[in-house]
Amino acid sequence: MPDPISWEFAWPYYLAALAFGYLLGSIPFGLIVTRMAGLGDIRKIGSGNIGTTNVLRTGRKSLAAATLLGDGLKGTVAVLIADAFYGQEMALIAGLGAFLGHLFPVWLKFRGGKGVATYLGILLGVFWPMFLLAAAIWIGMAFVFRYSSLSALTMSLLTPLLLFLVFHQVQMAEIFVLLSILLWTKHHENIGRLLRGQESRIGSKSKPAPDVTASAGDGGA
Repeated sequence: MPDPISWEFAWPYYLAALAFGYLLGSIPFGLIVTRMAGLGDIRKIGSGNIGTTNVLRTGRKSLAAATLLGDGLKGTVAVLIADAFYGQEMALIAGLGAFLGHLFPVWLKFRGGKGVATYLGILLGVFWPMFLLAAAIWIGMAFVFRYSSLSALTMSLLTPLLLFLVFHQVQMAEIFVLLSILLWTKHHENIGRLLRGQESRIGSKSKPAPDVTASAGDGGA
């Protein structure tokens, strides 16, 4: 994490980077693209989540791809802009802000997605070699087990460990420990369903959500 001595003078910049990242991260691409496509409110479909996996349940793969791209790139853009102006520490703070914005967007009463795409987008912006490895872990797990949530949980568990043990990126590892804890927290219901053998597999379709504001359901981004 940033040197504690620097906080006395730099905290306004850290706060600005956090707020900038939050505003970008809080853009609900899943909700936007489905409404633009005439499908209404994605929160009324499947699990009620605004992430990629639930958008895929509409049967529109193009919309799911657009959601994945948007949710990922908002994290990437946040860290790249912060890094260009103020360096890596600010980039990591902006990435944290983007992640919090996606998980808890003020525009949607703080009910957002589960953070997988944004997590990977932040990783792409701050350290692309680990992004490639993390994406490979997610794809491999998804191919073998067909569970989006299990793939995300495994990827986010291994990412901080690999950043620290393999790439020796201590500061990044610390930030991604925090991001991974948040991601696991947002997936607590998925973890329960995985343990009970009730988790839905990738590509499965669901009935409309009984509660528009429900966050129970997929392991989506």
